[in-house]
Amino acid sequence: MKLFKSELLSIKEASEWASSYLNKDVTTSNIAYLVNYGRIKKIGQNGNIFVNKLDLIKYYESFNGRREIEWKEKLGADLNWKLSFDNLKEADTTKHVHRLHPYKGKFIPQLVEYFLDDHTDDFKKEIYFHRGDILLDPFCGCGTALVQANELGMHAIGIDVSAFNSLISNVKIEKHNLSELASEIKKITVALKQFLANSHTIEFENLLIGKLNKFNSKYFPAQDYKYKVKHKEINEDKYGEEKEKEFLPLYWNLIRQYEIKLKQERLDSFLDKWYLKHVRDEIEFIFSEVKKIKNHDVKKVISIILSRTIRSCRATTHADLATLKEPITAIYYCSKHGKICKPLFSILKWWQTYSTDTIKRLSYFDKLRTQTFQICLTADSRTINIFEQLERKNPAFANLVTKKKINGIFSSPPYVGLIDYHEQHAYAYDLFGFKRNDELEIGPLNKGQGKESRETYITGIADVLINCKKFLSKDYNAFLVANDKYNLYPSIAEKSGMKIVNQFKRPVLNRTEKDKGAYSEIIFHLKRK
Repeated sequence: MKLFKSELLSIKEASEWASSYLNKDVTTSNIAYLVNYGRIKKIGQNGNIFVNKLDLIKYYESFNGRREIEWKEKLGADLNWKLSFDNLKEADTTKHVHRLHPYKGKFIPQLVEYFLDDHTDDFKKEIYFHRGDILLDPFCGCGTALVQANELGMHAIGIDVSAFNSLISNVKIEKHNLSELASEIKKITVALKQFLANSHTIEFENLLIGKLNKFNSKYFPAQDYKYKVKHKEINEDKYGEEKEKEFLPLYWNLIRQYEIKLKQERLDSFLDKWYLKHVRDEIEFIFSEVKKIKNHDVKKVISIILSRTIRSCRATTHADLATLKEPITAIYYCSKHGKICKPLFSILKWWQTYSTDTIKRLSYFDKLRTQTFQICLTADSRTINIFEQLERKNPAFANLVTKKKINGIFSSPPYVGLIDYHEQHAYAYDLFGFKRNDELEIGPLNKGQGKESRETYITGIADVLINCKKFLSKDYNAFLVANDKYNLYPSIAEKSGMKIVNQFKRPVLNRTEKDKGAYSEIIFHLKRK
């Protein structure tokens, strides 16, 4: 291994050295980028800027440094690593109300903030929005853009075809009576514990957890087991299957001893199929308590807590929680955690956890919120009259929007053939009885990514933009986040009467999918043609 001494290099010298060290072209701009964005320490000032060779080596050998080099080789040198936000922890990208409820396919708040706030840099050379502006998100999803607009002192309107998405978004941005919320949660929790008092479910599950912990400690010692799997001293699949079979007789004995009912009598709905009998009974009990709440706002928040709870209690493996495969009713070897895991038999733990967490997140956001308007409307963005629907929901906001017009768009349209947005929250539609508008989704998973689907997608997104333009100011800025692997957005822009004036290509690092390979998306900046 070659040893390097500490040595100060000018930007030009660093560029030449790095090109030789990496055996690839590294420009002075590449080095300046590392300095400007704090990847390496700057020494000196004005025209006499130097970097330490050891700092360069440390960065290039770091995980993100190696990943940046590899991804740029695969995805292109135009990849804007600044927009990777690789310096952030998960707690930063899911801050306060952004983690009020899981949602597949959302962008991180820092990406929205980058384009909405008043900073400029080497990539963002102008300010697009200002305090007091009005923002539109015609594919609102779970409301990330609305929340960030609020933080930055901007008004925002969201539109979504999903009633449940609108509920999530509005709960995030509305002001709530937290003391009354806490009181209602406490009453429901006490009632649930009384409901469980005559059941052996909690006793059974605690005993099962104890036996599993003892078994896993013996056969899956955390560090030792993972080391042996990584170095192929253990065949994980074979060993996991063997130990699963070894524990199963004990599991079934406990099931019989405590008379635990696993399957429901019917399998007609999502709730019938994906929840064990005891869990389903608890869900129905809490839902019956929620319906008794007189304060509509409090009822909405608690509905979100219940939805978040039941999502975590589906009868599936931990590895398949995001993409369901088959319901499970028994213990199983869990490749995600490297041990024997079990299905859930009660929602009490998650209900208590998410109740506490929700109040904490809402309280934190209250300290940041500005006195601005935000709302998510349930409608089809291709046909909605924003002024009229807003007038019915919030006349004061409608008056402001009518006078001032909307300054621009920041949104992430659905990707063609990737997600069925209603189906990802099927449990909530089943429980709450919301009307489903699956037929209004643009580019749903079940339509695939074929030529016909892509053409329909182009028309759908363009129709949204054409309709939204009626409510925008003449000098609007529109930003659309997309993984445009089929190069559809030039056609979308043309069809909608807009022009693409810039593109920001960013790496997407923290994906929930199992495939963690090089992946990018483009933020298209569109203006009036």
